Amino acid sequence: MADSHSDVSFNIVEHFGVLATENSGWTKELNLVSWNAREAKYDIRSWAPDKKKMGRGITLTGTECHTLRSLLNTRFPQSSSAINENQQTVQ
Repeated sequence: MADSHSDVSFNIVEHFGVLATENSGWTKELNLVSWNAREAKYDIRSWAPDKKKMGRGITLTGTECHTLRSLLNTRFPQSSSAINENQQTVQ
């Protein structure tokens, strides 16, 4: 088990987008991140505005992302424009 006081290094290899923004300025993002100089994985988590602090998140391999995409496409089969229209209707 890793020492809870050990430093974690990370490199955001590619930023895909912001999923949500909190009033505090923290953003929930989808990124491709290399943790501790390992192979980069897809990563969903909250980040401080300066990207020096992060919240708990989830990392996914490419295969896991593909499976997640299939599951989401099954659950939400509409086009993105239809989803945007539905979100506006609900609010």
